[in-house]
Amino acid sequence: MWIVVDVEADGPAPGLYSMISFGAVIVEEGDARSFKGETAPITDAYIAEALAVSGLSRAEHEAFPPPEHAMKAFAAWVAPFGRPTFISDNPAFDWQFINYYFHRFTGKNPFGHSARRIGDLYAGLVRKVGAASEWKKLRRTTHTHDPVDDARGNVEALFAFAKQYDLKLPSN
Repeated sequence: MWIVVDVEADGPAPGLYSMISFGAVIVEEGDARSFKGETAPITDAYIAEALAVSGLSRAEHEAFPPPEHAMKAFAAWVAPFGRPTFISDNPAFDWQFINYYFHRFTGKNPFGHSARRIGDLYAGLVRKVGAASEWKKLRRTTHTHDPVDDARGNVEALFAFAKQYDLKLPSN
């Protein structure tokens, strides 16, 4: 099972800064199943410009539920899928937050210790390293920084280039 995940955060590193929200969308045709979590800050530090990307104020972010609620609910949502594969536009960012929050608030990460980057998959298919961001033009859902919208757009792009290049995606 492939699950595309997107994270919004108020800074570049978990533990030093906080995850604001995250979205997950199953890589499946049609109206794919999705999950959204929102998390109150875990630190007092934040970068105003990073928080502004989410369209939220610090007070709005502080009003979100404690992170353990979202992470336990996400773990329960992921559980029926066994050991899913984490897919992301930028796993160097997204995975680190999800991994940290899973370990801190649930004790383990159901995705394990690895992730896949959409841009690398695309660059390999087109056999051009410099093409790693060209796949983004294949999104149908507008990139809004709502993490479910962004993950959904990434799933759409995956299916578009899989069809174009006859790539067999895992069947869920």
